[in-house]
Amino acid sequence: MSETPEVSRPLTKEEPAAHGNEPGTGAEAGAGAGLMALAGASVVHRARTGGLWHRDRVYALTDADLTIAPGETVGIVGESGCGKSTLAKVLVGVEQPTSGTVTLRGRDLWAMHPAERRRLIGTGTGMVFQDPATALNRRLTIRQILRDPLDVHRHGTPARREERVRELMALVGLPKALAEALPGQLSGGQRQRVAIARALALEPALVVADEPTSALDVSVRAQILNLLLDLKERLGLALVFVSHDIQTVRRMSDRVITMYLGRIVEESPAAEVTAHARHPYTRALFSATPGLLDPIDPIPLVGPVPSATHPPSGCPFRTRCWRADHSCRATMPAITESHTSGHRFRCHHPVGPDESIHDLVIQATAPTEG
Repeated sequence: MSETPEVSRPLTKEEPAAHGNEPGTGAEAGAGAGLMALAGASVVHRARTGGLWHRDRVYALTDADLTIAPGETVGIVGESGCGKSTLAKVLVGVEQPTSGTVTLRGRDLWAMHPAERRRLIGTGTGMVFQDPATALNRRLTIRQILRDPLDVHRHGTPARREERVRELMALVGLPKALAEALPGQLSGGQRQRVAIARALALEPALVVADEPTSALDVSVRAQILNLLLDLKERLGLALVFVSHDIQTVRRMSDRVITMYLGRIVEESPAAEVTAHARHPYTRALFSATPGLLDPIDPIPLVGPVPSATHPPSGCPFRTRCWRADHSCRATMPAITESHTSGHRFRCHHPVGPDESIHDLVIQATAPTEG
């Protein structure tokens, strides 16, 4: 086509503010008192493709605004490659954003001295990785693995550190006899319990769990999920739960964040996300998950899957959306506040709050004019 529409871009200062910075958005407890906040956070990587002098860029995360309140659980869902893990890494300081800010307890992480940042992140956040088999050092015993963060941050006396190791093992339900065992001698579920204990070693206020059950047997997943929920309640943790299992995310979370091609496209209370999500992509995601009472009736998504290296102009979902038109090609949708507190989305043509999955399937499969 001869037209040259506007390229997808971050929000400008004149557009709506970040979540949690204005009344009536997100968790009420988080407004003005967020534990952690992202404002316009973007991560851009250089790709191996492209010309000799101008390599392509991968837009892994674009203009992410998110506030996490103390004690709440935020679930993050989306397809592979949508930026979920990148967002998780930004939250725990593993990834520095190319632009935007990350604040923990009101302090800008990347504006402070590196030593102070390591201390604040190390003691304030913890992370549980996807595969415990690769996340744990196979040459160290369980006792050494759990003591390592305590030694690095010089937490208490040596005797107190040993006592803390025993406390952590008891906290996650590991018998004392496993203290001198190696990770290879443990089951998958036991290794993940060790990973959770390590994340809790320095008593963080925020734990980020990136696909914590995807590498485990089905019989063990429920145990680990119940353990995370129990620890959250007992310790008053804020929890960010990243997973492809979107029904599990819905059940565990207070809020659900939907990501697509590096962008947060919808933020919804968990209780409403299945039947009352407003973004077409969120509705399509949840329509594809099996239920006990209703058969699967997925909304078909057709059209090319866009590239993070060459994202489409305007709305990134327009190449697969049955509601897309010229306005979706021309401009990025601004953030729209739903009538429900804490519900925000980016869409020029949002789904009606009372439209059923069946209605949307009929719309998506209807023949297009011309």
